[in-house]
Amino acid sequence: MALSFYSYDRGATVAGVVGVGRLITGMDRGLQGMCVNERRHLIVPPHLGYGSIGVAGLIPPDATLYFDVVMLDIWNKDDKLQITTLAKPEHCNRTVENSDFVRYHYNGTLLDGTPFDSSYSKDSTYDTYVGTGWLIKGMDQGLLGMCAGEKRSIIIPPFLAYGEKGYGTVIPPQASLVFSVLLVDFHNPKDGISLEHLEVPASCRRRAVTGDFVRYHYNGTLMDGTLFDSSYSRNQTYNTYIGKGYIIPGMDQGLQGVCIGERRRVVVPPHLAYGENGVGNKIPGSAVLIFDVHVIDFHNPADPVEVETVHRPEGCNVTARDRDFIRYHYNCSLLDGTRLFSSHDYEKPQEVTLGANKVIEGLNSGLLGMCVGERRVLIVPPHLGHGENGARGVPGSAVLRFEVELISLEEGVPEGYLFIWHGDPPENLFEQMDLNKDGQIPADEFSTFIKTQVAEGKGRLMPSSDPEKVIADMFGNQDRNQDGRITAEELKLKSDEDREKVHEEL
Repeated sequence: MALSFYSYDRGATVAGVVGVGRLITGMDRGLQGMCVNERRHLIVPPHLGYGSIGVAGLIPPDATLYFDVVMLDIWNKDDKLQITTLAKPEHCNRTVENSDFVRYHYNGTLLDGTPFDSSYSKDSTYDTYVGTGWLIKGMDQGLLGMCAGEKRSIIIPPFLAYGEKGYGTVIPPQASLVFSVLLVDFHNPKDGISLEHLEVPASCRRRAVTGDFVRYHYNGTLMDGTLFDSSYSRNQTYNTYIGKGYIIPGMDQGLQGVCIGERRRVVVPPHLAYGENGVGNKIPGSAVLIFDVHVIDFHNPADPVEVETVHRPEGCNVTARDRDFIRYHYNCSLLDGTRLFSSHDYEKPQEVTLGANKVIEGLNSGLLGMCVGERRVLIVPPHLGHGENGARGVPGSAVLRFEVELISLEEGVPEGYLFIWHGDPPENLFEQMDLNKDGQIPADEFSTFIKTQVAEGKGRLMPSSDPEKVIADMFGNQDRNQDGRITAEELKLKSDEDREKVHEEL
């Protein structure tokens, strides 16, 4: 057994092997059974010391010797690495193997507790490969089988450490070393990403692919649980295309195949994240990153409106077309269920003329072809909704879900028209419209005539919740000099006006 004990006048330890005749007999026997840091007073009689001869110039013959001994270190050539697990995570999907790259913190002491080095004092982990000869043999072996987040005590005999030479002034020759190690993270250069599906919706009609635009929330942590970023802290989703290099390669891969509403954990090795340099002061070099992702929605710029018919009445012969005036109820939400708007919050249904750019394009498209009493679910991608900028209460690039029910439908008129005839217009239109035959048509005569045509089924107004305003607009268009009367020269059918414009252009 090799021992190290202190020699104060030399300012250095004395190392020796016990029980093999290399020490005087009294010292050989006196050191037996000592523990590290134990202090003993040994009185060695001459016959167990240097006898009748002594040591020339130093120890006289027949001298009794007094030793004050402090044991600093003990090891045996048959010793093996001593590993004690101090703490270990509940979940450990993988452990360190040879050729893995590890990042760990450590405190290094001699066997008597004297510190010689610490990564904590440098405010940086020690980063290296395992099993490739970059570490002392004992540490190479002691890190094998560790989990990320595990803490170990590793006692290394000198022949697996720095041996007879020691290291500089801090590690003496033949010193056993004690390392308290916390493994922060590890990976292998051959690693790809790893996925853990935390929650997948029961219904997943479509999965994200390259080119899709994804909106998701995330928490980003290091393997030891340190949070480095979170979209939740900004109260805003992270929005990006996937598979196009806009995000780190590991996330580009990790978001492939997600469902709307899915929660997924993506573990990204550093060569698919921020590499050896890290980024900023929150992501160290060579760090493994963990993203806990919640996918809010995604779409493709080529997506149309998705239409699902929930109920369609029997005998549906009349359906909504562009320029028709409709009344409908709706509920609008995000795909994660967040409620945005509802017509039920008001006293009456929503009213709109289809194709008049009064509602978003996707909703207009989804309302076309509906029967009165029909109910639909519409999924509207943002390029047919409120786009990248969103709207009040609607996030940018959000996919919208509408539940719609058509309440009523009035046939519309062509664009640019306020009134159309069901047949040919009357001959001598001005004379028929001039009810009192005074050669001019004031607003009340004009209104009475138009209402009569509608009541008799000879024509129809542009559908509106305010027909009086439509008639007033018609009158204003014909009263070209705005004197409150229409003359025979002013009165013109729109079709005649359009022909005149074409003639002018020609």
